[in-house]
Amino acid sequence: MARPNPTASGETAVRARPVGLQFGATVRRVAGRLPLHLSIIGLVALWSIPTIALLVSSFRDPGLVVTSGWWNAIKDPFSLTLDNYETVLDQNGMARSFLNSLIITIPSTLLTILVAAFAAYAFAWMKFPLRNFLFLVMVGLLVVPLQMTLIPVLKLYVSLNEWFGFLGHDVPLLGGRWFGTNSYAGIWVAHTAYGLPFAVYLLRNFFGGLPRDLFESAYLDGASDFKVFRRIVLPLSMPAIAALAIFQFLWVWNDLLVALIFLGDPDRAPMTLTITNLVSSFGTSYQLLTAAAFISMALPLVVFFALQRYFVQGILAGSVKG
Repeated sequence: MARPNPTASGETAVRARPVGLQFGATVRRVAGRLPLHLSIIGLVALWSIPTIALLVSSFRDPGLVVTSGWWNAIKDPFSLTLDNYETVLDQNGMARSFLNSLIITIPSTLLTILVAAFAAYAFAWMKFPLRNFLFLVMVGLLVVPLQMTLIPVLKLYVSLNEWFGFLGHDVPLLGGRWFGTNSYAGIWVAHTAYGLPFAVYLLRNFFGGLPRDLFESAYLDGASDFKVFRRIVLPLSMPAIAALAIFQFLWVWNDLLVALIFLGDPDRAPMTLTITNLVSSFGTSYQLLTAAAFISMALPLVVFFALQRYFVQGILAGSVKG
């Protein structure tokens, strides 16, 4: 009969002890974070209530919206209807305004990213006179209120149309004049200019944090600045570019002031202007206002959730090194 090996059993006990300790430490760590997780879940649920209420109210009958709360729709889901969306899209021009918002927002976002990426690369890695001074001046423009620039920019647009007569001619592709007020090209340039200071600041910090060895190796291999920018900088900077795209898209999509100043034609009005007119025309038609508001916020939500994995990385770009 074989004797039990005390050494082996001792080793088993010694090995089992850390496993138990590790399990206990894991339980204590999870229990310690439980209040934090519950608080975050509670805040998210509380923050989501207005959006849920807006969505539910947009599908309710006008009489029910006035007489009962939105939570009553949960008891009677068959009372929900699509009539509010049909009314807003067909009768109040929201479909055309949605298209106008896309025409304004997409080029404004792409132009801002394109110009800011080139400028940020120059400020981060190219040597030229007054580089740091010019960068500080551009960053300083972040503190200038947008309202102070509206009248000078409008005067500049008028002067350009006077100096270059062809800028005031109609272009069928743009649905109006080539450049200036009441034109798509004019508001593209305005949104691009207003978005450049922050965009250059964000991308420059990210570009400056890239490893210098990559650039030195590329330059030794005979690569030009444009090739380095295209082959090295852009692929490595997608988190920052995606975060910038989210910011710029949301700013332009939700803009009211710039669109109100630069676009006076109702046929070119974005959704923010159309919703403002709905508020004045249908102040008591809450179901129409909620439907219009949810149409306006649906696309930004899709853009944000599609690019959310880049969001935190892009916000923290260059926060430590740059």
